[in-house]
Amino acid sequence: MNSIEFRRELHRHPELSFEEYRTQRYILDALRAEGIECREIATTGVLAKIEGDRDNLSRCVVLRADIDALPIEEQNDVEYRSENQGVMHACGHDMHAAVLFGVLQEFARNRDFEGTLFGIFQPGEELNPGGAIKVLEENPFEGYDVSAVIGEHTDSRLEVGEIGICPGRFMASNDELRYYVRGRGGHAARRNEIDDSVTAMAEMVMRTTAMNTPSCVLSIGRVIAEGATNVIPPIVSSEGTMRTFDSEERERIHTHLHSNARAIEEKYSVAVEVDINRGYPSVKNDMMLSYEAMIIAQDEGITVRDIARIPMAEDFGYYTERYPSLFYRLGVGYSGEEYEADKAGRLHTATLLPDTKAIGVGVVVMAMLAIEMDRK
Repeated sequence: MNSIEFRRELHRHPELSFEEYRTQRYILDALRAEGIECREIATTGVLAKIEGDRDNLSRCVVLRADIDALPIEEQNDVEYRSENQGVMHACGHDMHAAVLFGVLQEFARNRDFEGTLFGIFQPGEELNPGGAIKVLEENPFEGYDVSAVIGEHTDSRLEVGEIGICPGRFMASNDELRYYVRGRGGHAARRNEIDDSVTAMAEMVMRTTAMNTPSCVLSIGRVIAEGATNVIPPIVSSEGTMRTFDSEERERIHTHLHSNARAIEEKYSVAVEVDINRGYPSVKNDMMLSYEAMIIAQDEGITVRDIARIPMAEDFGYYTERYPSLFYRLGVGYSGEEYEADKAGRLHTATLLPDTKAIGVGVVVMAMLAIEMDRK
């Protein structure tokens, strides 16, 4: 089986976060057919292990690919379109897994390398708390000297043959915000008998969005006030997200949000509850690994783009907190005679259609990085 066939089978049978049981069985069977040692991890994930024929097996490089899909009905008219109604690999995780499978195939067939190579087919990236933390809770690399953890994400804005690297802080942490304002509801005309929960919530929202900076993005996307034209409800709720690139700034803003709530309580005589559901930490690429990767890729004829930080979240951040790590973007946009603007679609949409040729490039890039990082 080659990587393209492997990917198309995953694409036909996508599964949601932490429900990847069929995906897990398929990956285990495919790896065992290649003679690769593997086992279950994080309930619905897979951990593969290949030992080199040279010495120093206690040193290792870890390669990671996520395997969960999204609740989206696919609209692409392709032979391998999703057969699971309402579920689609609309974030390219099938591509990530195919690249990792191809790399493991190569190393299994030629074990003339030093150290140990691990491959994580990780579940649940799309759903907080994420599969990465569940993998790490099992401490699978205990006793090993981890040289690097390497991961990738498809990017249709980059063409096949291009990768994007951002040294240092790359992707933001992501926390879910929920506010609840409670007070005396009643007739809107009887101002002296009510606590204006709606106005109080409006100020809470305005204070929140006023804290936006280039390094911190706060958004409120939902507000519920079940009153009427002449009724002030006793409770108003809202939901949103907060994204930051710096852990210290993250904590400062959490504190400030609670301070805002206390100020609004005093001003409007209401009760304000702030519920912060902590999400993934920010992704911080190791500076040395980033620059080494740029050189390695360019030496092999791969075009490297120095890309900007992205205010989106990824649970790969958990790996970057613990080990030297690199997370880069893999170009999957069509090029040359096949070029067509937006042909590859966009992430998290029903028409995402990466160029399959990107799998081969991805295998080359990740394999090169694995070899070179293990020598460091």
